[in-house]
Amino acid sequence: MRALDKKLIRDLKRLWAQGLAVALVLACGVATLILAIGSYRSLDGTRAAYYERYKFASIFATATRAPRTLTSQIKNLPGVLSVEARIMENVLLDIPGLAAPASGLLLSIPDHAQPRLNRPFLRSGRMPDPDRKNEALISEAFAKANGFATGSRFSGIANGKQVTFSVSGIALSPEFIYALGPGELVPDDRRFGIIWMREKTLEGVSDLDDAFNSVSVALLPQTTPAQTISGLDKLLQPYGGTGAYTRKDQISHAFLDSELKQLQAMARVIPPIFLLVSAFLINMILSRLITLEREQIGLLKALGYSSYNIASHYVKLVVAIAVVGVLIGFGAGTWLGNGLTRIYATFFHFPFLIFERNPDVYIIAAGLSIAAAIAGALKAVYSAASLPPATAMQPAPPTRYARAGITSRIAGKLFSQLSIMAFRHMVRWPLRTGFTVFGTSMAVALLITALFSFGSVNFMIDTVFFRTDRQDATITFANQLPPRSLHDVSGLPGVYFVEPFRTMAVDMERGSLSERVSIIGKLQSPRLSRILDLDLTPVTLAAQGLILSERLAEKLKVRSGDLVRIKLLEEGNAVVEVPVVQIIQAYIGLTAYMNLSYMDRLSRIGPRRSGAYLELDSGQLHPLYKAIKTTPLATSIAIQSESLQLFRDTIERNIVTMTTVYVVLAVIIAFGVVYNSARIQLSERARELASLRVLGFTQREVAQVLIVELGVAMLLAQPVGWALGSGFSWLVVQGFQSDLFRVPFVIERSAFGWSSLVVMIAAIFSGLIVVSRVYRLDLIRVLKTRE
Repeated sequence: MRALDKKLIRDLKRLWAQGLAVALVLACGVATLILAIGSYRSLDGTRAAYYERYKFASIFATATRAPRTLTSQIKNLPGVLSVEARIMENVLLDIPGLAAPASGLLLSIPDHAQPRLNRPFLRSGRMPDPDRKNEALISEAFAKANGFATGSRFSGIANGKQVTFSVSGIALSPEFIYALGPGELVPDDRRFGIIWMREKTLEGVSDLDDAFNSVSVALLPQTTPAQTISGLDKLLQPYGGTGAYTRKDQISHAFLDSELKQLQAMARVIPPIFLLVSAFLINMILSRLITLEREQIGLLKALGYSSYNIASHYVKLVVAIAVVGVLIGFGAGTWLGNGLTRIYATFFHFPFLIFERNPDVYIIAAGLSIAAAIAGALKAVYSAASLPPATAMQPAPPTRYARAGITSRIAGKLFSQLSIMAFRHMVRWPLRTGFTVFGTSMAVALLITALFSFGSVNFMIDTVFFRTDRQDATITFANQLPPRSLHDVSGLPGVYFVEPFRTMAVDMERGSLSERVSIIGKLQSPRLSRILDLDLTPVTLAAQGLILSERLAEKLKVRSGDLVRIKLLEEGNAVVEVPVVQIIQAYIGLTAYMNLSYMDRLSRIGPRRSGAYLELDSGQLHPLYKAIKTTPLATSIAIQSESLQLFRDTIERNIVTMTTVYVVLAVIIAFGVVYNSARIQLSERARELASLRVLGFTQREVAQVLIVELGVAMLLAQPVGWALGSGFSWLVVQGFQSDLFRVPFVIERSAFGWSSLVVMIAAIFSGLIVVSRVYRLDLIRVLKTRE
């Protein structure tokens, strides 16, 4: 066996370029697998540890005003481990150096103890002193974005009262790993922050002495939340309870869950592409190598080497190439994982977030990759092991070609004889040609899978920001106010037009199915914030009835004309039945709409308004901001242009990063497939090409045979790649669908063009490397080889 091991080393040296190309493709599969699984485990593991150490609650609920004595009854509910009653208040902030008003969420913490649940992680400074009523903790992202440190001061309006905040410390919380402000699609750390103050201070601000309006509950292990939620809702209902909910519906947790699902989708779609292509490349290389070494295999068997020895030799060759790919993939996957972790750190606020390097992830990646490589080699290895010595020592029978009849005559008029030689070779070996086309098409498909997101995001931005929500700003009131409050809004500087809306928290039921959503009441024919049907045409709201988004209708299994039960959570859980009059398109959240007048009639408390959409004079923004900062009317104002820019910056930064990675991966696939295919063609046809040179054909004409064959394969690969890429993109869209957002399936023509262009450039480059060998053919040595 030592002689075969020496031969193995010689083969690896001789095939180093082809082997490296295969190893790089295999490395991509290893790297993406490590990246997806490692990142998933990092996020999931860090979240689990953070939740456990800082007592993240299992159930959350709000009320208008509940007495503190109610907590003892909540503790006695089945399955309850601990309870944290607190005060929660929205606040409109005036930040030094920031023209626009910011918003925040005030949360109380016990005066002389740590919170039982949702404990803040103190990054710097100290907890607020109960005897200093203005001291507060602020969230780390908010502090960094505004340059705040211990001792910084800013002010705001909460519950109609002016409040000054003095920063005693900077903190993080498991409740706000992903912190979204009112009406935001992505976090705006400059204009939204979490503020913790002592209970005694917030009681005075919110007028909730010996009372609370927010409660969190932790459950015992193996407890089903449904029974606890039912009991909690009954206790809070007399005090304005709006219905308890689990972690699944808590915004921060839901966004983290969505990201984890995306990583799972990535692990299912991307790595198999590379493992499949690498198996195909190994099969190509090994099949050709065994064909070239038929005589050597026969001699080895004649000298006493068994079929097992021969098979083991070629398996070792495959494993050696695979090990190189695995090692490269280990390094690339770890590097990419660290980079993705840094990206996550800008979105998700953990005390720490480290890319996990658990050995089992690397073992799984290595095992799958080596198994894929061996699977690709099995057919070729079997043919080598089963080859009888006498047969092996004879040259392989020459390829048989037949006359193509009228097809040959037509082709002869359209193409040169050299081109026909290339076509004939492709037809004679259809499986190999098909593999080359398929491998290259996978590179095209991978790029389309990355680039389609640009079209989807552009379409989503156009639909959400320009067709649907066309207002300049959205103002949200501190409380539900009577319609006359709109006169105060109309009087603000620079306000041209006011369009009111109302939100109503409900449980929407259809049979055994139920979803907790907010219905938005709008004018019959809204001009600023419109509703679009499935064809993206503006909708006029019916005088009665309910309009549901497509996603919500699917979850409730309802169609237009069906009746749904609506439980009004803010009005004593009153139940009404409402018909569904239309299904519409929406990409954000589970949305439901209703005519504002009809909502006022259903409500027991009469007409109310939650806020208004505004059309503004852009030259009057600063006076508007100044006026809003001093009015108790609002808790937040969202400027549409700023929200759009923040959304674009956030999404495009991530897309550009991921697209760069996908381009590199696609180039590696294209290079590996085309380079190996061209090298095999050259090794098979070296004698034929040398004979053409002897017959007087120029080097360029001889090279044309290879170029035409590669060019045709590349052209055939494009439509196949477009079809596969569309399929992969659709799978990605389905994997990313969630109740928080939906990605529209839109592929712009430019995605197909750029994908083909990048792959063609990579193919041309790798093809030229091989074609250059035609110019260096040693005619005498090649012609001396046996047929």
